[in-house]
Amino acid sequence: MDKYIKTPITKEITANLKMGDYVYITGTIYVARDAAHKRMEEALTRGESLPIPIEDATIYYMGPSPAREGRPIGSAGPTTASRMDKYAPALLDLGQTAMIGKGKRSQEVIDAIIRNQAVYFAAVGGAGALLSKCIKKSEIVCYADLGAEAIRKLQVVDFPAVVVIDREGNNLYNFNSEQ
Repeated sequence: MDKYIKTPITKEITANLKMGDYVYITGTIYVARDAAHKRMEEALTRGESLPIPIEDATIYYMGPSPAREGRPIGSAGPTTASRMDKYAPALLDLGQTAMIGKGKRSQEVIDAIIRNQAVYFAAVGGAGALLSKCIKKSEIVCYADLGAEAIRKLQVVDFPAVVVIDREGNNLYNFNSEQ
């Protein structure tokens, strides 16, 4: 089923999302990959606050290519989500409610999704140029020294994704159509 949702993605929104739903996301999402997640973990270990508001946040695992003239961002395809699996449970426990990436997630992440009534979306790998057309604004908000791995704040309109793991732990990657 196609669903149009707006950020922030609250627990009320995740309650209506089911594995296999096609969603179109409009609003603010954050971009963070491995290096940024490591820095956020280090900040938390030092007792510091995170550089982005994490409550009901959506984090897109993506490293953009340079923007072409007149565009806010270059190609913006998803990266492999499992690279963030060691960091994701802590962020989910702090209130993050949605992640966008590609590929399978660990059992620890799935347990954190269920525990926190969150959701994991997949964006289509290999379609970064098309996905970038849904991004209307991009700004680096922290860790600029990381280049493509800096944390960015994006404004998106009708960004397409699929619910891979819903808040009940139903997992599209483990779905058997004969069940």
